[in-house]
Amino acid sequence: MRAWLLTLLLCLGVPSVHAADPLPAQIEIVSEYWAGHTNHDGSGLAWDIMRLVFEPAGVKMVFHSVPYTRSIGLVQRSEADAWLGSYRDEISQGVFYPQWNYDADRITALSLSSKPVPTLENLGQFRLAWMRGYDYQAYLPGISHFQEIERRSGILGMLEHDHADFYIDADSEIEEVLNSSSTAALYRTTQLTRLALYPGFADNARGRALAALFDQRMAELVHSGALRSLFQHWQQPYPFDPDMERSNASP
Repeated sequence: MRAWLLTLLLCLGVPSVHAADPLPAQIEIVSEYWAGHTNHDGSGLAWDIMRLVFEPAGVKMVFHSVPYTRSIGLVQRSEADAWLGSYRDEISQGVFYPQWNYDADRITALSLSSKPVPTLENLGQFRLAWMRGYDYQAYLPGISHFQEIERRSGILGMLEHDHADFYIDADSEIEEVLNSSSTAALYRTTQLTRLALYPGFADNARGRALAALFDQRMAELVHSGALRSLFQHWQQPYPFDPDMERSNASP
């Protein structure tokens, strides 16, 4: 573990845990790989937040990188304790959501520069695409025309050949797509809204105990300001300032 994060963990100490709430020795968290968020090597903003939440309470974090839809299935079958990157109440069966989010996605539209500038109000007039399983139609108003894709590698070609008007994703994912292209100047990005990101826990006694600890620790860390340095380290906007929280839309 990097020395600066270990120091922060030790300085914060171990919070009190109610004896009536038995906690496991470790939590198994699964997530899709997102660069700078959930890196394969265990680095990244989200992994660091989870360590800071659980490990001072004596619960070791164990992580695995798996595709998003598979991560949900693992939690629903109680083969993992939690997955990351969910929007509030995105999944209705076999999972339990805490009250606190841990981050927020900046939801962005990618298009050719020649396309009209999209807004939340007119977005439903266009042909949209996003990654399978992301279900943005539940969080963006008036959506009726969309397609789901399996891989981000073909996004720019899809837009260039007019198979869709806009590709919708978190801005970090869109930035990674554009950074890998020699034709990035042909495209425009437009930020639409922010959506709070939650861990989804297994809907069993173990998962609910871990979710309760997550809520307790997040409240402590946000109120103390202890998370701010993690967001600064990973050069990401801090989502818990009052003006940012108002824009973290949930359904």
